[in-house]
Parts: sequence; structure tokens; C-alpha cells
Amino acid sequence: MAQKCILTSHAGSLPRPRSLVELYARRAAGEAIDEAALEAEAIAATHWVVDRQYEAGVDIPSDGEQVREAFFLYVQRRMSGFGGSWERPAGSELKAYPEFAAARRQAMAGKAAVSNFAPPKAIGPVAYTDPDANAAEINLFKQALARHEGQFADAFMTAPSPGIVAMAMKNEYYPSFDEYLAAVADALRFEYEAAVAAGLMLQIDAPDLALERHITYADRPVGDFVAFVRKVVDEINRVLENVPRERVRLHVCWGNYESPHDNDVPLKDIAGAILEANVGGFMMPFANPRHQHEIKVFRDHKLAADQSLLVGVIDTTTNFVEHPEVIADRLERAAEAIGDPTRIMAGTDCGFDTSAGMGRVTADVVWAKLRAMREGADLAAKRLL
Repeated sequence: MAQKCILTSHAGSLPRPRSLVELYARRAAGEAIDEAALEAEAIAATHWVVDRQYEAGVDIPSDGEQVREAFFLYVQRRMSGFGGSWERPAGSELKAYPEFAAARRQAMAGKAAVSNFAPPKAIGPVAYTDPDANAAEINLFKQALARHEGQFADAFMTAPSPGIVAMAMKNEYYPSFDEYLAAVADALRFEYEAAVAAGLMLQIDAPDLALERHITYADRPVGDFVAFVRKVVDEINRVLENVPRERVRLHVCWGNYESPHDNDVPLKDIAGAILEANVGGFMMPFANPRHQHEIKVFRDHKLAADQSLLVGVIDTTTNFVEHPEVIADRLERAAEAIGDPTRIMAGTDCGFDTSAGMGRVTADVVWAKLRAMREGADLAAKRLL
């Protein structure tokens, strides 16, 4: 039977209720909190975001990462070896825009949020030590999904790339970066396999495969960065050896924050290395004004015949609600670049609250954006399928 619709999904993180954000922020600041109250808030929030996704017409939902304080920081609570903290460098672009950098610091001052730029360090052997927490998250998500049985096309869980953990959570234990990266990948293998074993899709969040160019590799040749990308992709492929390719998608982005982004590495420079990932689909941002033109890269860098592209058609850093016609146009351009409209899906550029309280888009606007994505995908489907 011919495909009649273009499926919609998103990058995983969704707005958290203010009361939940405050608990995460207080804990991140070192304050003792009521862990039972946090658990209850996270459970209620998970049901809430699944319900909202259903109402917005999302085909492939997530749990919104409600039980996590941030998209990669949560691993410090499920793995051994992490402690202390350090100040992760900001993007190189801020050096050229001191007024913007000052305004950004002022906007963040006193905000109740969890910062990704004060992460812990690796100070001991890294291993996965709390499988019960992962199982509880999966079971909670499946309970929330069960209230809409048969109404979603699929569902997914997120887990970070070993590269973003290894780059953001500074190594002070392993003799080499390669050994550290491999240890992190081995630990993350547990979550990768558990998500798929539970009948869910796995999304690996890998902003490191683009973002690190203007952070760690800002003053080095682009070839060095491409070599890093290949190293991370090789580790991802290694630990996915027992996971069916078609149940995995890889999310790559240049950082989920509003800024000039004019130091971002061009997609054409890294696409070849990224496409070496042994996954069934890729998710990339093509809604923001710095990268939307790069959908054309896929004319030259072809996906394999069994791979798809989840096209970022919604900008997660602005409260503009995209017009459905704009979304349809973006999907039509993607279909032309890929060469097959049945191998595209509609998605967001990134998550809406990748670190609790750091999201710029309010919850009511998030749901409006997701509804607009549904309408735009339906318009595109009428024209393409």
C-alpha cells in the first residue's frame, strides 16, 4: 500500500513543569531536596508530555526526558566514575561578539536551571551501575504510552553519544582520550540495547559531531575535527553491534542555543564521516537560519537505500510558530534533495529543554509548534505522496 502521510517526531526533550525544573536546579546547585517529591513530579510530568504529544498529532513521541535533569548530565547518576566539576568552554563565536556574550550571561544570571557548562569530570573507572533507574524510566514511558494504545506509529528513547559525554565530562582518570571514549561507549551500550529490547526506537544524541568544532577544535584544522567525528562514529558502531540498524536514528546538531553560530562547521565538511554511522536514520536541523540551506548537501552525500532523514522543520530556539506552509516547503526541499519523499519525516531542530530550565520556548508555544508541524507535514504529503 502506498504511503499516505509524512510522519512527525521531535528531538526528545520537552518542557518540564516549573516545579520540576526548580527541584532539578536546586539539586544541581548542591542543595538537599526531597527525592520522593522529585520522583512524583517526574512521573506526573511524563504522563503530561505524552498526552500533549498525542493532542498535537505527533506520530513518534518520547518521554520528554522528564526524569532526567539534562540530556547527558543524568548519566552521572547511572554510572560510576564521575565527580567534581569544571567549567566547559563556551563556543568560539562569543569572542567576536562581546556585547552578545555579556547579554547572554546577564540573561542566565539567577535563572533556575541546570547548566550543561559546569559538568562533572571522570575521576574513576566509568561503568553502568544503575540499570534499575533506566528500567524505571522505560517502564514509566510505556505506562504513559499505554493510555494511547494504538494511537502512535512508534516511540523512542534518547541516549547521549559517547562523544558528548567524553568531551563535556572532562577526563582526569584514563591514560588517553581513546580509552576514556571506549569506556563511556561500553557503559552507554546498556541503554542503547535496553531501549530497543523494550520495543522502542533509540535516538543517539550526538551534538559533539558538529558542536565540538567551535568548542574544543576551534583553533585546529578541520581535518582534525573530522578525524574526531570518525572516531566517535566508530565507537557508536562498535557498541551498536547487537542493535538492529533500522531501530536507531542519530541526531546531530551545532548546539541548541540562540547565538550567531557563524563559526559552525559546514555540513558538507562532516557529512561523509557522519554518514558512516550504522543507523537507520539521521536527524539534523534545517529550520534555523544558519543551516536550512544545507539540506542540499544530501544531493551529493547520499543516504543508503534503507536510511531515512528526520528533517528539522521547527526551530527550537525561537517563539515564532512556523506557518504550516513554511514547514511543507521545507519538507518538499528535503524530498527533492533525498530523492524519495517516503524516506523523510518531519522533526524539530533539537530538543526544547535539553537542560532543565534552559529552554527558550514556553510550553504553550511548544505545543503550537508541534501542531503546526503536523499540519505542515499533512500539506507536504498531499503534494508529494
